[in-house]
Amino acid sequence: MSALIVITNAPDRDTALKIARALIERKLAACVNILAECTSVYRWQGKLETATEVPLLIKTRAAIYPDLEAAIKSLHPYELPEIVAVAIERGLPEYLEWVGAETVTEIG
Repeated sequence: MSALIVITNAPDRDTALKIARALIERKLAACVNILAECTSVYRWQGKLETATEVPLLIKTRAAIYPDLEAAIKSLHPYELPEIVAVAIERGLPEYLEWVGAETVTEIG
């Protein structure tokens, strides 16, 4: 089983919790870490922006990434949410087995 850590940012803790709970309930993620608020600095539509955001680290199967991405987009209030997946090359085998057991093997 190939696993991923998917990163996104929410505008506030309530939105982060809403996204996390929905992903867990749908078995699209085994675990979602909601981190402390951070400050993001970026350019959007030609303007320099600064925003407070809440990062999420989402552990999932690579095979269901498209469904996870679609779910995040549907739940997220941003016009263009950050959704970045990083492959897990190595990890505690028992933990990775747990990620696999807690997520659906395929959608549809």
